[in-house]
Amino acid sequence: MGNEHEYKIEVEWRGNRGTGTSGYRDYGRELVIRAAGKEELEGSADPTFRGDRDRWNPEELLVTALAQCHMLSYLHMAVREGVVVTSYRDAAVGVMRQEGLGGEFTGVTLYPRVTVADESMVDAALAAHRDAYENCFIARSVNFPVKHEPIVTVG
Repeated sequence: MGNEHEYKIEVEWRGNRGTGTSGYRDYGRELVIRAAGKEELEGSADPTFRGDRDRWNPEELLVTALAQCHMLSYLHMAVREGVVVTSYRDAAVGVMRQEGLGGEFTGVTLYPRVTVADESMVDAALAAHRDAYENCFIARSVNFPVKHEPIVTVG
């Protein structure tokens, strides 16, 4: 049996404009996310759902969690394979399909751009993405495909 880890956060709604949720247009979607010892993160709904585009929305945070988890897992796999990564960037894209009031993500594609120290590391660097995906806790927890289209360069 594996170890269990617990993650505690608080979410506080800050969108009461004086009349609470008296109507769909009568309340703000602003919220604050907190975790002990960390700076607050300002959140809201997606602008499509009357949210504030200057704040993080849940859909962005889900795609962020997948990209961040893959990167951290990948860096670990790179070390295991003797690949020296000198730079890593991703421009992930998530697709959500809305149906009525609900919806679901249909997929996320990660586009990692990795720079390695030596030409001899390129093949192992590309292969490490598969292992990173298989060991990413977040990717293993969602019910939609998480693909990755990596590019590895030497620099």
